[in-house]
Amino acid sequence: MKFLTFSGETPAVALKLAQQECGENALVVSTKQIRKKTINTSSLYEVVVAVDDAHEEYKKPKPTKKSSEDVLVNISEAAKQISQIAKVTSGGFEVKSKSVDAIPQKASEELVDIKEEITKLADKIKLIQEMFWQEKAPSRNNLQIPPEFSEIYKLAKKSGMGADHLENIMNLTLEHMPARMRGSSSTIKRYFQVLLRKLIPIRVESNVTKRDKKVMMFVGPTGVGKTTTIAKLAARYSYLLEKRSKVGIITLDTYRIGAVEQLFQYAKMMKLPMEDVVDPNDFNSALNSLSHCDIILIDTVGSSQYDKEKLKKLEKFIHRSDFKIDVNLVLSAGCKLEDLEEIYKNFSFLDIDTLVFTKFDETKAFGTVFSLIYNTDKPVSYFSIGQEVPDDIVVASSDFLVNCILDGFNAKREKYGKSSK
Repeated sequence: MKFLTFSGETPAVALKLAQQECGENALVVSTKQIRKKTINTSSLYEVVVAVDDAHEEYKKPKPTKKSSEDVLVNISEAAKQISQIAKVTSGGFEVKSKSVDAIPQKASEELVDIKEEITKLADKIKLIQEMFWQEKAPSRNNLQIPPEFSEIYKLAKKSGMGADHLENIMNLTLEHMPARMRGSSSTIKRYFQVLLRKLIPIRVESNVTKRDKKVMMFVGPTGVGKTTTIAKLAARYSYLLEKRSKVGIITLDTYRIGAVEQLFQYAKMMKLPMEDVVDPNDFNSALNSLSHCDIILIDTVGSSQYDKEKLKKLEKFIHRSDFKIDVNLVLSAGCKLEDLEEIYKNFSFLDIDTLVFTKFDETKAFGTVFSLIYNTDKPVSYFSIGQEVPDDIVVASSDFLVNCILDGFNAKREKYGKSSK
């Protein structure tokens, strides 16, 4: 076993020299700073590596032409080695070889410096990997993605975010993000998260008083979960919030017997008054019969966005009401962006006030939700994250949606889904 010493301005430089001279089989024994950086001189680090006498490869390394795939494999292997070195530096060096007992103990401040350098080197390796991805990626119109931004670009694109929206947001990020913040992929991700949050309008849930009675109508396509959402909100307003409200329910969905029965059962369990209405002329009578309630929730028949007859009937209910009605468009988070846009377009004549998204537990692509909000500039009020009544509903927040887009929903469910009140 032979021990060789290499030096450089950073541990990364010294490690690179050792690898060039001794090959990838050399074992790193120790790393230490032998000269601190001053005004006139640069810092100097020393790396000691051990080489087996039986291996002569380190004497005459033979350069070979490698493909991009070979380079990526080597980079990944280097990343693993760096990760192991980082673990060592976090707990202090432990020299196992008896031949190097003379190597002094490392001061804590030296370990911090080394760890910082290794962290920077690991991040550079990630950027090199992203550069190879960038070369193979398809053209992206006129948008030039720097290598350090490609990781966040891939995450956002994978989420289903609209291409034009993603391009606009990436341009905003590239234009306004300070150059000094671009050296770390984690910093870039945090900056991108902050920017996304600012682009999501949120309707803040407020307390209701007798003076500002709230009448909320829920409209949307068949099967998006309007009835279940109303049951969750009824329980939330009447039992779960610190300030409880008197809640009444009206159903206009008399087409489906099952839906009416389901809502009646929910109302019965929660001891809430409920009215069913068939004709728009009877709508005001039902509202007046629930005038003692602080909040009135209205369930409507599920309508295809192309069924103009049913949509016009809904409009009659709204226009003939003596009360101001807050119209909530309920949409499934699992829909394609094109379908969401078409649904919104055909329901928009009802003067949509806010959006409610359901079925968060049935999709992994949340960029479509962001794109619709970004495109319509309509505030979002609630997210339905599962089937359980009344637990699986949360007050919408930009932070929650952005985390779902970039990190996935399941990891955030326990944190947000059970404690948002």
